[in-house]
Amino acid sequence: MFISDYQSYHLNYNLCNYQEKIIALNYSIPMVIKQNRPDFSIKISNNMETKPQWTQEEVVALYNKPIMDLLYEAASIHRKYHDPNKVQVSTLISIKTGGCPEDCAYCPQAARYHTNVKAEGLMSLEQVKEQALAAKAGGSSRICMGAAWRNVKDGPEFDHVLEMVRTLNRLDMEVCCTLGMLTENQAHRLSEAGLYAYNHNLDSSADYYKEIISTRSYDDRLQTIENVRKTNITVCSGGIIGMGESIADRAAMLVTLASLIPQPESVPINALVPVPGTPMEVMEAVSIWEMVRMVATARIILPTTQVRLSAGRTNMSTEGQALCFFAGANSIFSGDKLLTTPNPAINEDMDMFKTLGLVAQQPFEKKNQPETIATEMAHYHDLDERPRWSRPEHKIQRNIAKQQDK
Repeated sequence: MFISDYQSYHLNYNLCNYQEKIIALNYSIPMVIKQNRPDFSIKISNNMETKPQWTQEEVVALYNKPIMDLLYEAASIHRKYHDPNKVQVSTLISIKTGGCPEDCAYCPQAARYHTNVKAEGLMSLEQVKEQALAAKAGGSSRICMGAAWRNVKDGPEFDHVLEMVRTLNRLDMEVCCTLGMLTENQAHRLSEAGLYAYNHNLDSSADYYKEIISTRSYDDRLQTIENVRKTNITVCSGGIIGMGESIADRAAMLVTLASLIPQPESVPINALVPVPGTPMEVMEAVSIWEMVRMVATARIILPTTQVRLSAGRTNMSTEGQALCFFAGANSIFSGDKLLTTPNPAINEDMDMFKTLGLVAQQPFEKKNQPETIATEMAHYHDLDERPRWSRPEHKIQRNIAKQQDK
């Protein structure tokens, strides 16, 4: 008799329970369950505080399963930990656009590439509040503010961002920021302002990362996540597929995320949106099946995490997105732009929710609303830090060639 991975896990679990009861009566029961495939599902019993023992080879095998088996396992695990008809809606606001000194090959905000993105200064508090209120009225429960910075610098601009966080937290919305690398003290200051989440993506595997970015290291990204973890801020970290990486690279990135202790509370999965003027402008679009497999694999090895459909949804049909939700995605970025790339408008997403019978998750369902501490009562202050973030030595010829085109 064929027994699926998921069925095998629950048969083992139930038989163990029955066996314990029988042993209490001085009896025993033999447990012999024959399996003809590796048991991946057993790993979901790990507590978030326990490092999962997934290997890259196991995750590649999981990713490559027959699609029906993969979807069944992912959907079953998803239903165990989450309401399958509830999806978190986030809205991303670019509070400081363009002019970034980094060389990320996918990013139109890098100053060194010739794109149509114009550098703009930091938005006003009133502008951010207005956009946040509009997003909330449309159904968003989280606002993520993004700034095209290499790293956070102490001073008036960071103080202004802290005031934005305080203001949006008072709107009873989950507040997230993605500001680049930051120190432990800066993370504590964001926490005291009422920040709910901090986003810092790994982008890809540690090996393939060197083919995409040369201006900061993978370790810098991990250090920033570690700094955030020293506060009560939740972590949002994921990556991008479709940059020329292999399935093994995708698996390696997921293994790294699954190995973080605790695992990230949310993991955005982006499909590359090739932008003219960037080194990635010639890349082919990611197929819906690649996205479904990535979402399903992430769901299985990150069972309690919110898996977010991020960039690339404009190329997905409602049917394709429905498959992703079935596979375990339970969060989206909504709004007509993701920083500088096109994205479905929030009214389009609400229409899709209606068609699929989905409901938008309310704020603070996963974690209590952070307290906002007034500036004068704060324990952490401006230290005028000048951290030495790394400057990797390697060169990426594709990126250099595109800079010369400018």
